[in-house]
Amino acid sequence: MALLAFTYPTLLQAQPLHRLPIKTVQDLHAYFKWTNKKTPIISGHRGGMGKGFAENSLASFENTLKYTPAFFETDPRLTKDSVIVLLHDANLDRMTTGTGKLSDYTWEELKKLHLKDAEGNVTQDRIPTLAEAIEWARGKTVLNLDRKDVPFPMTAAIIRQHKADAFVMLTVHSPEQARYYYEDNKDRMFSAFIKNKQELEAYEKAGIPAANLIAYIGPTIKPENKELYQLLNGKGIMCMISAASSYDKLPNEQERSSAYRSIIEDGASILESDRPLEVAQALKLLPATKSSSANSTKIK
Repeated sequence: MALLAFTYPTLLQAQPLHRLPIKTVQDLHAYFKWTNKKTPIISGHRGGMGKGFAENSLASFENTLKYTPAFFETDPRLTKDSVIVLLHDANLDRMTTGTGKLSDYTWEELKKLHLKDAEGNVTQDRIPTLAEAIEWARGKTVLNLDRKDVPFPMTAAIIRQHKADAFVMLTVHSPEQARYYYEDNKDRMFSAFIKNKQELEAYEKAGIPAANLIAYIGPTIKPENKELYQLLNGKGIMCMISAASSYDKLPNEQERSSAYRSIIEDGASILESDRPLEVAQALKLLPATKSSSANSTKIK
């Protein structure tokens, strides 16, 4: 038993990770450019979740990459002393052993807290800084930074500081937000809220190239999506549906698996989910040309 206790973590650590084939900004843009030969891409919402793995934790990111290629939507927030950390909620109560507003704590104080998984179980992991996450992600995956309370200049500065434009993208809710980051660096990649033709035209009018965009089109399959697929794919823009607020909440794995496949069969090319490992298993049942396994290499 003592031998098993010693070797099991070592075996887990040695398990190879899927690595996205991205080293340059050109690779980043090519990876997210739609073609009719492209296989589906999985996004781990808040980094993905699972029993024993907390959202927005490096452990959750790494656990996902042990089983499937993926990139990760994550949530930067500011501490009291202006350190950028990863946590979805403005309050600590739901996902950590702390209470109250994150912004009332310094980074040194937050280091003492532990993260909880989705079931409320306390893990050994602590809140990571964005800087730690960026360095962890280098050579492995892409981070998609959602918009929370971090000022735009601070977000742009940390990406520059870590020379991370090849593997950090930004969620933007308007063309004005995209324009700020684009003017700072024209290589920036955006996950943009584009749910109709008029919103796409607004990004085009703001001068944001199609090559710099993926489009979040909503949380569900609906008839209007067909027009969006044709319009956006025609410009080389991938369409993303997020199941986090919709199909992820179906009561059993079989129903969720069917819904995940339906999203891809309907025409979406990126599927964002709190359950990226379930998504990976579900998509294996699609025809070989739709498999996501071609989107990565593996590394130790």
